[in-house]
Amino acid sequence: LFCPCFIYGAYVFLPFDAPLLPTISARLVYTLRCAAFATFPIVLGMIVSGISRLCFSALEPFGELQREVELHRTYVSQSVHLFILYFFNMAVLATYLPQEVLKLIPLLTGLFAISRLIYWLSYAIGRSFRAFGFSMTFLPLLAMLLWNLYSMFILEPENLLA
Repeated sequence: LFCPCFIYGAYVFLPFDAPLLPTISARLVYTLRCAAFATFPIVLGMIVSGISRLCFSALEPFGELQREVELHRTYVSQSVHLFILYFFNMAVLATYLPQEVLKLIPLLTGLFAISRLIYWLSYAIGRSFRAFGFSMTFLPLLAMLLWNLYSMFILEPENLLA
């Protein structure tokens, strides 16, 4: 329930519009530029993972990984996998959205970045708290996938491979 409310509130109250993007290639470039901001939590996680690995492996370089090191490494790995799925679904979504609602692309990118940071924080607190952050990432991804499949197979089946 939080994700649709957050996206709707940001869509209505944030004072920006997407630029005029008449071609599919312009929309894909716009999506690519927006997706660059979604890599911020992943890069931050890599930095923290490297620092924690450096600090904890100084005592025992070839020993078992500590929980703190494993936590950041797992976060980065899962975030990269989800980012790939998120990016491809956003790229397909940008080709099917009308010009008036292209504002959703940067909003979905911001939601991804914020939800990954919330997931990371909740994962550090305890494994039982991470469901909220994961659902904030996964449920919009699932909604985009369903909309993309609906657009491809129901709305425009003649342009599926065009």
